[in-house]
Amino acid sequence: MIAFVSGPVAALAPDAAVIEVGGLGIAVQCTPGTLSGLRTGEQARLATSLVVREDSLTLYGFAGDDERQVFELLQTASGVGPRLAQAMLAVHSPDALRRAMATGDEKALTAVPGIGKKGAQKLLLELKDRLGEPVGAPVAAVPAAVGWRDQLHSALIGLGYAGREAEEAVAAVAPQAAAAGGTPQVGALLKAALQTLNRAR
Repeated sequence: MIAFVSGPVAALAPDAAVIEVGGLGIAVQCTPGTLSGLRTGEQARLATSLVVREDSLTLYGFAGDDERQVFELLQTASGVGPRLAQAMLAVHSPDALRRAMATGDEKALTAVPGIGKKGAQKLLLELKDRLGEPVGAPVAAVPAAVGWRDQLHSALIGLGYAGREAEEAVAAVAPQAAAAGGTPQVGALLKAALQTLNRAR
């Protein structure tokens, strides 16, 4: 298993980063929050989880070991694959997910695209005792680079929303981004955008 990758960031895409390791470019699938902390040409270290399928090998990357551990634990629940686990971590931090499980917060789980009321109830039953207690105070997200609109739009498309829905959600959170100044946090904006989309549906 590949526990982590470390090296200069060779390229960034809306849902992935390419890290140069020993002359090889390794593509790593990441959440918008993780990607917002990376810069092309700068050194990065990502904790990783390798997902093996019959037709693919996909490496998922995380800002830290705790996030990776939660990603892997989420997949022990029936019906949760790597995509849904990553979507859950795109919306909530590991501790926020632990708090949601500990308090039976269905609303927090249904904020994730692909999880309905019944799915949330099932996840609460299966995962309540697996994730454990919150491990610390909430960690502030890393400021996003210029281009938060493109990052947010791409993240919403990646989570299954139509182009028009994504554009409307980006416009809806623009005042929040402006209030944050020059470095809005993509993770927080994504959460707000998903809430506006859920209200619209």
